[in-house]
Amino acid sequence: MTAAKLLLVEDDPALAELLEYRFSNEGYSVRSTPDGDEALLLAAEDTPDLIILDWMIEGTSGIEVCRRLRRDKSTAHVPIIMLTAREGEDDKIRGLETGADDYLTKPFSPRELLARVAAVLRRIRPALAGESITVGDLSLDPVAHRVARRGQPLHLGPTEYRLLKFLMESPGRVFSRSQLLDGVWGTESEIELRTVDVHIRRLRQAISVDGAKDPVRTVRSAGYSLEG
Repeated sequence: MTAAKLLLVEDDPALAELLEYRFSNEGYSVRSTPDGDEALLLAAEDTPDLIILDWMIEGTSGIEVCRRLRRDKSTAHVPIIMLTAREGEDDKIRGLETGADDYLTKPFSPRELLARVAAVLRRIRPALAGESITVGDLSLDPVAHRVARRGQPLHLGPTEYRLLKFLMESPGRVFSRSQLLDGVWGTESEIELRTVDVHIRRLRQAISVDGAKDPVRTVRSAGYSLEG
């Protein structure tokens, strides 16, 4: 199973080192920076599965980094856990309103942060935790690589499987062809955008069941999404 990718944005060297060590030991792939501007660049280069973001950091502030990440289509869906020494309720509300998914006040236990990260990933991207994903009448077991619809086993090619898994991890979200190309084939792929349409068509055929509607929705001029 692919390790979940974390981006740690923390300017306290000792804390950053401790957290990087703890998360790496738990099997996460961790990239770390103390700088808000670099964090935005790193997130754009390789979209993480989750961002741990300190409020008070070098360069662009954590709250502004959070705001910009939410405005960018490529990172708008990435869960963010904010770390801060601010204990005020107004600050917590401001962080959550800006787009943070969770909020942890310093000092905190690394064990608690580990638990919160695991909980967010289970909720947002259950496949990262090795758990089955269910969207509507579709179910996917990422460990056994099995897909079923209405209890009926489906047979998908490897690309269609990856495409379905990617869509099921974010049900209802509309992905452009470019985003699907990056997420399923990789950022280094030289495959043409129209190839995505071919595999979407194959996926639709593979998951078609008599009497059931097509769960893959085409959004004109935008892309595709998977509906429950």
